[in-house]
Amino acid sequence: MHGEYLNVAACILFGGIGGLTYCLRGVYLNASVHKRWVPGWLPWYVLRPVVSLVLGGISYLFVKSGLLLLGSEQTSAGTPLGIWSLSFIAGLNVDRFVSKIEEVGSTVWGVEPSRTSKNSSHSQSIQN
Repeated sequence: MHGEYLNVAACILFGGIGGLTYCLRGVYLNASVHKRWVPGWLPWYVLRPVVSLVLGGISYLFVKSGLLLLGSEQTSAGTPLGIWSLSFIAGLNVDRFVSKIEEVGSTVWGVEPSRTSKNSSHSQSIQN
C-alpha cells in the first residue's frame, strides 16, 4: 500500500513538471521569441501548473481503473514508468488530456463534453 501512495505522489509530481515545462516554454516563446507577451495571461501561467498537478493524479486513477490503457496491454495496471509518462503528458497537454477524459466519460457514462472543453482549442491557438 505504501508503494501505491508513492506512485500517486510521483504521478502528481510528473503532472506538475509537465505543466511547468509547458508554461516555461510558453513564457519563453511569447516574451522572447514572438515578442507578444500579454500580462492578462499571467493567471493562466500561474494556475496551469496547479491544474497539471491535479491531472497528474487523476491520470493515475484512470489508468488504475482501466479506463485508460497504456499501449496495447489489456491490463489496467500498467508499469510505473508508463503511468508516470502519461502523468507528464497529462500535465504538459492539459486541454487534450481533459478532452480524452471527457471522451472516456461520454463513452462509458454518457457524459457530454463541457463547453469549456469545446472552446479550448480556440483559446490555445491564440496564446501559443
